[in-house]
Amino acid sequence: MSVTLQEYAKITGDAVIDQLVQLSKTLKGKKVVHVNSTRVGGGVAEILDKLVPLMNELGIETSWEVINGDAPFYQCTKGFHNALQGDTVEIPDTLLKVYESTNQENFKRLKPELKDADIVIIHDPQPAPFLSFCPGRKGKWVWRCHIDVSRPYRPVWKYLRNFVVGYDASIFSLDVFSQRLPHPQYLISPSIDPLSEKNIDLPQKEIVATCHEHKIDMNRPLITQVSRYDRFKDPIGVVHAFQLARKFVPDLQLVLAGGGATDDPEGEAVLNEVYAAAGDDKSIHVLLLPSDAHRTINALQRASDIVLQKSIKEGFGLTVTEAMWKGKPVIGGNVGGIRLQVHNHHNGFLVDTPEGAAMRIRYLYFNRDIMAEMGKNAHRFVLENFLITRHLREYLTLMVGLLHGNQSDRIELG
Repeated sequence: MSVTLQEYAKITGDAVIDQLVQLSKTLKGKKVVHVNSTRVGGGVAEILDKLVPLMNELGIETSWEVINGDAPFYQCTKGFHNALQGDTVEIPDTLLKVYESTNQENFKRLKPELKDADIVIIHDPQPAPFLSFCPGRKGKWVWRCHIDVSRPYRPVWKYLRNFVVGYDASIFSLDVFSQRLPHPQYLISPSIDPLSEKNIDLPQKEIVATCHEHKIDMNRPLITQVSRYDRFKDPIGVVHAFQLARKFVPDLQLVLAGGGATDDPEGEAVLNEVYAAAGDDKSIHVLLLPSDAHRTINALQRASDIVLQKSIKEGFGLTVTEAMWKGKPVIGGNVGGIRLQVHNHHNGFLVDTPEGAAMRIRYLYFNRDIMAEMGKNAHRFVLENFLITRHLREYLTLMVGLLHGNQSDRIELG
């Protein structure tokens, strides 16, 4: 579904769209290429799926390229992901050679798109070596890191840093996520698209039908976590929190809904651990959803009383943003970008343990007026801070700065 900028004006107001048009005037006709590792699954792909068409609508020639790899390549890059978030992960030389050769093969395939681009934006570690294969580049190259690299496993970061230092700039989601690099760093938070299938208003009959399909009783209270089956999302901790909370709310139900990403080889193992933790409890609904189940996720979030995102590591947490947009209080892990979104006693709660999550579930369940007020605050906070129109404005600002010589060390665009 193609959505035009003017359709967002109904939500954001005309002034926001006028500002985007004005910013884009000096960028008309410029060629921009985004490169990442997956077309579906995860927040990066969802953001690019919306940003790229909007950039084109503004007259910026924008394309989105995806690299290909085999199982050892994704095993290596998953190791990078875990190590950058602080796990002690030793990557064998055999996998590093696969990583480098796979990148070289992909670069050769994509070189015609990249060599004449005015701006190339490389997302995350998977295609980070691309720049090393393009010494005579024409345009500006930017490394966009969506991961919290504040406390990485140093040997892995040292290896990856060698590929990153040559970029003209880098982008991080939060200041605290970044590492010192010898080029300007931009701070751009992720966003949601309020007009996407995952976030638009749904008719009540569709919400009811979705719950019926998955055997969820809408007459009982419901808590939900939507995320990939990833240990950093702590789905086992969510099950534990649910089991504790149910001692005080006996009719409580839990939905764990998610799928996998094509660049995540660990998802199946984590899903099996979740099945084992849930056992035969009929009040725990473990759903493995396809990557395009956007309306299903939308309906599940809207049917929920409370949404959890009890991550123990988190880059940003767009599922938090999505739930808040739907007017739901969020109980989130006290980590990463969740802390930027969830403010205690205002639009949700930050927690560090399953016991803390269970306590906050109990509190909200028995204080429905507070739950409703937090939901209203959550929606308003997303409207003001985390919609795709703000995200687009910050990308445009970045590109104008790069092409016109902004040399500040660190620029917060929000």
